[in-house]
Amino acid sequence: MKAYVLRFGPYSAAVDRRTAVTLAALVVAALGLALLGLCQGATWASPVEVLRALAGQGDAVVVITEWRAPRVAAALVFGAALGLSGAIFQNLTRNPLGSPDVIGLDSGAYTGALVVITMLGGTSAQLAVGSIVGGLVTAAAVYVLSARGGLSGLRLIVIGIAVNAILVALNSWIVLRAELEVAIAATAWHAGSLNGVNWEDVLLPFAVIGVLAAGAPFLAHAIQQSALGDEVAMTSGVDLPRLRLLLVLAGVTCTSTVTAVAGPIAFIALSAPQIGRRLAGAPGVPLAPAALTGAVLLLAADLAAQLLLAPISLPVGVVTTVIGGCYLIWLLYREVRRA
Repeated sequence: MKAYVLRFGPYSAAVDRRTAVTLAALVVAALGLALLGLCQGATWASPVEVLRALAGQGDAVVVITEWRAPRVAAALVFGAALGLSGAIFQNLTRNPLGSPDVIGLDSGAYTGALVVITMLGGTSAQLAVGSIVGGLVTAAAVYVLSARGGLSGLRLIVIGIAVNAILVALNSWIVLRAELEVAIAATAWHAGSLNGVNWEDVLLPFAVIGVLAAGAPFLAHAIQQSALGDEVAMTSGVDLPRLRLLLVLAGVTCTSTVTAVAGPIAFIALSAPQIGRRLAGAPGVPLAPAALTGAVLLLAADLAAQLLLAPISLPVGVVTTVIGGCYLIWLLYREVRRA
């Protein structure tokens, strides 16, 4: 297998050529969509006007840099975070259905945010903490329940689906018991939207996601070993309990951070890792293609949300649900034919 060797001082890594080409193509697609997102709005701005605005020149500086750029950046970073979280949990469960939205982590993060909104008023910091705590509590519950009798990926997914159903019912009850204004805001936020996002909303989430993304390469080798089986991983020196704990913490923090700002955005974490894996032709679920695919998918979905009923902008979660639903039907059909 042909590969490129990348060197960073004392560190080196071999990257398969197909994976390298896939990553380059995804980066180009993300940049192209980002430029389109900066051009698209209530009025169309040409690429030349966008580039001039980014350089601080022209009449569209405020519109491009303060209104459109935060939304485009949020779509890219949040999509990458969801793709990374999905890849982490699909590696952990060794199952293409093992994503945060399927096993209840999105619903748990939403529960934590709902508690903050209804009881504390819901500042940005409180929402972030509430979402992360809700996601972590849900992950701990699913992990403890599925670990009884031996941890199994399929068992974890089934229990996660059951916990998700309970949390959906709990969230509906909280919304029904809340005051009308709070209930309307919580219901709209639950759809998952990037409308109205500004730099103040995203700077802290970007920092958290950046730290997690920077640490992901150091776990990549251990993740690859664990994907070969517990026995192979342990014989190669992988500390499985510690690795699983780190993966759960990283995955929950990624998806909960996104939920705190944009609400639960469904199915990106489910579909992006598998699409990225197939594009790269990788045997496992590699982290980098999953993250870049998630960024491209979410940005494309947000552009579609702006254009479908223009000038009305749909919540991006509506579009990702349609994309993810089609993907899930295809995945189930493929698994049934294989059986």
